[in-house]
Amino acid sequence: MTEIIIINGPNLNLLGKREPEIYGSITFENFFNQLKKEFSNSIHLSYFQSNHEGLLIDKLHEVGFSQTGIVLNAGGLTHTSVALGDAVAAISSPVVEVHISNIHIREPFRHHSYISLHAKGSIVGCGLNGYRLAVMHLLHLFGKPFISG
Repeated sequence: MTEIIIINGPNLNLLGKREPEIYGSITFENFFNQLKKEFSNSIHLSYFQSNHEGLLIDKLHEVGFSQTGIVLNAGGLTHTSVALGDAVAAISSPVVEVHISNIHIREPFRHHSYISLHAKGSIVGCGLNGYRLAVMHLLHLFGKPFISG
């Protein structure tokens, strides 16, 4: 079975509460449950979130050679963590980077990503739908049909 994991970084556990004008008012758990139902006939979808850089790196090392694909939203660490970028470069599972907001129209420090250089693609500014698009892109990369659950 095709296995895809979504890995979220710092502060993304606060979706639905944190700055809803930027990030929306739906919790990630509610969105993830919808996504799992939508893709239930195509893939096994799992989820991990941490506010700690080292735990995100450990998770990438743990799953980065066994998952069909990884959707990564490293949050603010995207713009500061060379180590996360190196972790993505070191694994064989393809990674699609996601950002809920359009990082290119926000503060200048958010315009750079240490993840993008090593990702198979980046999706920015599409809200939570960016995760759905990332999963669909990973399925496309492997020639897997998307069958709605």
